[in-house]
Amino acid sequence: MCFSANASFGAGTVLSVIGVATVTRVKNPRQLFFAAIPFLFGIQQIIEGFTWLSIMHSEYAGWQSVSVKGFLFFAHILWPVWIPLSMWVLEEMPFRRKVLQWILCIAFILSASELYCLLAYPADADITGHHIEYTIHYPKIYAVATEALYVIVTLIPCFVSGKKKMWLLGISLTVTLILSAVFYKVYLVSVWCFFAAISSIVVYYILLHNDSSGNLNSNEQNR
Repeated sequence: MCFSANASFGAGTVLSVIGVATVTRVKNPRQLFFAAIPFLFGIQQIIEGFTWLSIMHSEYAGWQSVSVKGFLFFAHILWPVWIPLSMWVLEEMPFRRKVLQWILCIAFILSASELYCLLAYPADADITGHHIEYTIHYPKIYAVATEALYVIVTLIPCFVSGKKKMWLLGISLTVTLILSAVFYKVYLVSVWCFFAAISSIVVYYILLHNDSSGNLNSNEQNR
């Protein structure tokens, strides 16, 4: 998160609690990937709290490498796969499921390349202007080439999904990405992950609209 260690730990704790509440609403095993999103964001924010401590206090410096790579694992490797996977598992309409399957294939390729970069190139984090700036020192041409793919695999599935109210999550993630890119471009990874974490509360709202069988209704019936 972009303000302090306490803020990151606080946000992480709240999101973890919300995540547990969300998972308890699951009525169908296919919902688990989707329901786990707030909890996973909570864990990511707690990891960033340790990054704050490792940078600001020398006695915690030994944690920095693990916490930085842990945070970047969530941001660059886990989320590009987890989001489309959670939508694909839920989807029942054949055409939408096929589209999500293609997006998921792209996501796996992207995450595999990001994992290679995280292992092959040094990564670090610095605090500037009350924000954390994460840097993976891979070729800039790679970053440019993968930015569009990242947006595709993390945002588009929310709008492809035929599940009730899923578009609200897509709009929330899109708006927070735009705000982060415009006002916090240098700290985009940290700031958007925080805003996206807050947006994941929408997941709980979406699950509130379960029908009696535990399935999410389609947008075609419930928009």
